[in-house]
Amino acid sequence: MNMMNILVYMILIFIFAIGVYLLLNCIYLLFFAIAGHFLVYKEKRVVASYRNVVIFIPAYKENEVIIESSLRAIKHVYEGKFDVCVIADGLNQETVSKIIGFGCNVIEVNFERSTKGKSLLYAMDHIEGPAYDIALILDIDNIMDKGFLDEVNAAFDRGAKVVQAHRTAKNLNTPFAFLDACNEEINNHIYRKGHAAVGLSPALIGSGMAFEYNYLHNLLKDIGETVGEDKEMDFKIARDRTKIVYLNDTYVFDEKIEDAAVFTQQRTRWIAAQIEFFKKYFTQGFIELFKNGNFEFFNKVLQSMLVPRMLLLGLLGLLSIISILFLKGEVAFFFPVLFLFLCLTLAISLPGKFYKDKRLWMAVVRIPYALWCMVIALFSIRKTKSSFLHTPHAVNSETHDHSSKI
Repeated sequence: MNMMNILVYMILIFIFAIGVYLLLNCIYLLFFAIAGHFLVYKEKRVVASYRNVVIFIPAYKENEVIIESSLRAIKHVYEGKFDVCVIADGLNQETVSKIIGFGCNVIEVNFERSTKGKSLLYAMDHIEGPAYDIALILDIDNIMDKGFLDEVNAAFDRGAKVVQAHRTAKNLNTPFAFLDACNEEINNHIYRKGHAAVGLSPALIGSGMAFEYNYLHNLLKDIGETVGEDKEMDFKIARDRTKIVYLNDTYVFDEKIEDAAVFTQQRTRWIAAQIEFFKKYFTQGFIELFKNGNFEFFNKVLQSMLVPRMLLLGLLGLLSIISILFLKGEVAFFFPVLFLFLCLTLAISLPGKFYKDKRLWMAVVRIPYALWCMVIALFSIRKTKSSFLHTPHAVNSETHDHSSKI
């Protein structure tokens, strides 16, 4: 066997390995996409007691946005008692005074390198007030839907220790925002509805998540400099074998990315976090599975091994074109079929209401550009080691209709 034949065989083995890996990615996504259509539960809200709640809103250099969101939060109607605590990192004093005037608590922080996890831990260590039962975390732009805290409280009354609400878009005003909203709902369907349907914990999403107060404090200890504090907590919760409850019909509205530059910056942070936790927990995932029988933890590791969906879509599209042009026989159809397989998965994961909106097709046209942004993000992850890649927000009060089934 000459060197040329050896080289050809090595290339074929490499392509085969890539094919198997991408196939497993698609099977994982399709399984939970189908499962998500079988999540049917609507527990009757019967409340024995109303717990004291504190709403933490980490605010990093977003003066206008936090004024609107903190005012909306403090005006929320809840049968029990609750406080709003804004964690001010880089806010000006005029903004701080105005927020205090609304009736919110403000805890100011100043770190050499800011992270959400460190801000939350500092706030919990220094907050003054009554003993809290539940800690709710909102992003700076989040708006709670009517009855949100009542539904969260009811979940804790049923025995929940950690709750993830349904985060959905509050703005669909640009094609990129619409595309980001679609991505959010696909994530909700696969990683939250789909997982809950088969008895697994839904993935935390960074906001709209509530915890038993003391449990959150324990989770935040030694949170470190990570840019993915929600994923770190996800792993810790799975290791504790604590079940996360998903409230599919309890909404928190979140601003979606409106332009490519911000999209790239946000995805850079997300990819960096995924790689960080893959390296950190890969070996432990197999130990937890085979030694302790902890499939929840192993499943979190599996998620860290998946190719980000936008990159997966682009990679399969590219391999499909190459296969059709340069391969012969049945093997030439492997990647094109896999590409269609993925498209079908995404299609059944997107709520039907989006197909009725003409803006969907304008958003689809932006996918190649979004893919290019993901490639840029992939090669920019080193930036997260030296600086906090903050996602800027706009003042936007729009909330789209969510009355139909999502």
